[in-house]
Amino acid sequence: MDFKRKINDLKHFQNRDIMALVTGASSGMGVLYAERLAEAGCNLLIVSNQENELNEVATKISGKFGVNVTVRFQDLADENAAQRLYDFCENEGLIIDILINNAGMFYFEEMTSENDRKTETMLGLHVFTMTKMCRLFGDAMKERRFGYILNVSSLAAVTPFPGIAMYSATKSYIRTFTKALHFEMKYYGVGATVVCPAAIATPLYNLSDNLMKVGLAIGVVRSPEWLVRRALRGMFNRRCIMRPAFQNIYGPVGMFLLPNFLKSFIWRKIKTKQ
Repeated sequence: MDFKRKINDLKHFQNRDIMALVTGASSGMGVLYAERLAEAGCNLLIVSNQENELNEVATKISGKFGVNVTVRFQDLADENAAQRLYDFCENEGLIIDILINNAGMFYFEEMTSENDRKTETMLGLHVFTMTKMCRLFGDAMKERRFGYILNVSSLAAVTPFPGIAMYSATKSYIRTFTKALHFEMKYYGVGATVVCPAAIATPLYNLSDNLMKVGLAIGVVRSPEWLVRRALRGMFNRRCIMRPAFQNIYGPVGMFLLPNFLKSFIWRKIKTKQ
């Protein structure tokens, strides 16, 4: 899909500039979502809790693509984060046409009292804030009968494993919630899409450079750029769910067929090495 042509068509349809809100836009795939949309001529509101990195991204994108980039430094895990962000947009007169709920976190540890803070933060980001963002900005889109929402889930949503209990559960929530939201919003001319990527070449997995290169070469690991383009294509096509990469086909089947005793054995081996 030619994203630039798509944004130009939307500008003509709305008779104004188009603006996208991208959360978690200070690093990783959030930066790529912002860059691809800016490259297509879309103005941006980028949000993150990393102030210096966020300002650097804004300067780079506005200078390279010549679009307006508004920066919002904010902790999105806070219980009132979505409302404060929506109020900010209202006060600044920002009309959000595209909502990219990309902000998230990951940790590979079992559920313990020491991880209570991480658990609360993950629930805040993946569940409470994401849901409220969809409701607040989604309501405005419904009134205008125009808009796009893209929520980021994971293959882990359908492949739970010890060590990622909370991550899998919250990503499963995002997947289920967005699939239902898709049909609710469709009636109002608003798109809601969930993307469920498998292994992506980011620092998330702590793989060595050599292993990452091998994974990319054989297609087991995909590049963030590859994922972002497919996710945006699915969003603009108003797809319900995007499952890029063949891992999304055999991964869930493999996890389903893996005996429970083997899962326990693997987890015991992992724990002894931690």
